[in-house]
Amino acid sequence: MTAPHDILIHCASIITVDPERRVIEPGWIAVDGNLIAAIGTGTPPAAKRVIDKAGLIALPGLIDAHSHSGHGLVRAAGDADGDLWFQICEEIYAGVATPDFWRAEARLAQMERLMGGVTTAVSLLGGGADIMRTDTPDAGDAHCDATVQAGLRTIMAVGPGRLPFPKHFGPDRRPVSFDEQMEVCAELIDRHDDLLGRRTGVALILPVYAQDHMADHGPEIRRMATAMRALQDSTGTLLTQDGHRGGTIALARELGLLSPKAALGHSVDLIPADFEALRATGATIIHNPSAIMSIIGRCPVPELLEAGVTVCLGSDAGAPDRGFDMFRHMAQAMHYHRRHFRDPAVLPDGKALELCTIDAARALGVANEIGSLEVGKRADIVLLDGRKPHLWPPVMALNRITHFANAADVDTVLVDGRVLMEKRHVPHLDLEEILTEAEAEADRVFTACGRMDARVETANSWKQARRVTGAYRAAGSDE
Repeated sequence: MTAPHDILIHCASIITVDPERRVIEPGWIAVDGNLIAAIGTGTPPAAKRVIDKAGLIALPGLIDAHSHSGHGLVRAAGDADGDLWFQICEEIYAGVATPDFWRAEARLAQMERLMGGVTTAVSLLGGGADIMRTDTPDAGDAHCDATVQAGLRTIMAVGPGRLPFPKHFGPDRRPVSFDEQMEVCAELIDRHDDLLGRRTGVALILPVYAQDHMADHGPEIRRMATAMRALQDSTGTLLTQDGHRGGTIALARELGLLSPKAALGHSVDLIPADFEALRATGATIIHNPSAIMSIIGRCPVPELLEAGVTVCLGSDAGAPDRGFDMFRHMAQAMHYHRRHFRDPAVLPDGKALELCTIDAARALGVANEIGSLEVGKRADIVLLDGRKPHLWPPVMALNRITHFANAADVDTVLVDGRVLMEKRHVPHLDLEEILTEAEAEADRVFTACGRMDARVETANSWKQARRVTGAYRAAGSDE
């Protein structure tokens, strides 16, 4: 007699994103250990535990390929004054942020991701004006501790800041060189790079440089790029970058940074040389349709896909004006490119879902393990409650989740076969404790840098078509 499976999930619809892109209605998924053991229809097999709720829609765990640590505690700071927001990020991330700050922010972000069905994310350890907190391993250790506690998968991206060096960190603004930051990155990789084991991966990140930077700092930029590629090759990690735009991808190729293990964020207003660099090297693109950079420029996603380039989706969250809801970002991406071409056939719903499932897994180098619901793959499974007015009637499951669903529709989440949330209850995490801790840390860092007044809404958004002050800077923002 066959032994019962560990878990059996009854589903109204299963959106597999498998090679045949099957949508099974109705069906069941069996899980043994951390793997999907079977997917089928008809009479289900026996199981030790059964998840059965009317109307469940199953899909692969969502993947957010580009976000920022720290941002969750600086949401809305500056009330849409972009320059002020960047300045506050630098003062907090490089100055007053302690390991407790990074831990509290990561716990908050992981809870938001979990409750929104995001099971894997890439999170840069900092951001703003290229402030990567790699003066010591402490911030990265705290971030990874929160990932392990949450049970999700996070690839933490670490690297040096932007020229000039030294960078200055901590309350005493201790000077830190490029080489010192690289040593910390290597140490963090050694400690935490185990995405499929303990679920904490580590990627490397180097600031994006353009040709005008090369005129003044060419030799130094080349030295840094060579050191970064050498560390990547010796460790086998992913390389990501934040803020590419026309011509900078071609330069990254010239600097030796591009390979199939390079995932490039934003990537707006690309030129033919950028397309050629992507085709020649196999590097991938991370589209962030809800980001400010997608307002001041356009990532040519349909054109990239038609050129054979792998594209995936990122939230760029959780600030200054967005969150980790990948359903929002899927819908945003579809509308964004359809409006550009004035064609509702552009970027169909199936491709939108692929961008944050199988295509994202491919970009991160783990498509043989996650990104689709297939027998033998990791049991990263998201179940939506389809019995909602905005998701009814129960037809065309793909259309329903890409056009109408949101993070609050996520009912149950499994990662590696472990049920992390069921019926929106997260038994291993204390939501109230996480919220209280996050609020206290946010209050502390804003007080410490004298920026509490930047958390008060101004009156410049009422009764007018445009803000009078505080416009986002028109160029140079990668947020």
